[in-house]
Amino acid sequence: MLQKNTETFLECDKEYREAEIILFGAPFDSTTSYRPGTRFGSSAIRRESFGIESYSPYQDKDLIDAPVMDSGDIELSLGDTAVCLDQIEQRTGEILHDGKLPFMLGGEHLVTLGAFRAVQKIYPDVHILHFDAHADLRNEYLGVKLSHACVLRRCQELIGDGRIHQFGIRSGDREEFAWGKEHVETHRFNFQGLTEVVEKLKGTSVYFTLDLDVLDPSVFPGTGTPEPGGVSFEDLRKAVTEVCQNLRIVGCDVNELSPHYDSSGVSTMVACKIVREMLLALK
Repeated sequence: MLQKNTETFLECDKEYREAEIILFGAPFDSTTSYRPGTRFGSSAIRRESFGIESYSPYQDKDLIDAPVMDSGDIELSLGDTAVCLDQIEQRTGEILHDGKLPFMLGGEHLVTLGAFRAVQKIYPDVHILHFDAHADLRNEYLGVKLSHACVLRRCQELIGDGRIHQFGIRSGDREEFAWGKEHVETHRFNFQGLTEVVEKLKGTSVYFTLDLDVLDPSVFPGTGTPEPGGVSFEDLRKAVTEVCQNLRIVGCDVNELSPHYDSSGVSTMVACKIVREMLLALK
């Protein structure tokens, strides 16, 4: 049975038996293609969460009342990507086996593959809802197939066509976009069409993966691959709330905070607030 971490995300200190949502960190950034540092994202979110209130005036809910436990970061075998993914899959599977919802804090976006493998084994009909600046649909990046630039392509290989729904995408090479037209549903630049997709997916098992670089870097500069032209904080807050309140989320993650690229700390606080809103909307 998992135990509470010594330092937990804001008020996420319930006992494992009573908790319905289990937070855990995956501090991995070994395939980062531009600026490394996301391995420090989960611990920064946890540490800096105490700079915000546990109460959300947006939802009139408080994390004090939420059935959430923070189990801390996985001790990953950095240096072996495949082993790290196996370790993430194992932790996710343990949480799912106990009938609880896994909520992972990255780390770079490749960590999603480890968690999703565990989810897909239990929910073979699962769909993926993906918020990101980048399509992440490359077959390989510099000859490597296990890369954060390929993570959604690897997930598609597990579930097939028509079950990945992307929003906010504004970057990728020509081949990615061409391949994506045939295999996934991509909504470029913003969240237009999200309400219709949410309505279509109601009653379906959904894995929700949020790459925080979907935000405009003027709002969220603390990331490894900043991409100008993204959404606002308020747009993202409303979108994650709509998703988490209305869909049957069976697993989720928030990733790609690289805190040291924003010395003001604002990016970390943005991440903390988004995590808070997601947790409260899930229950």
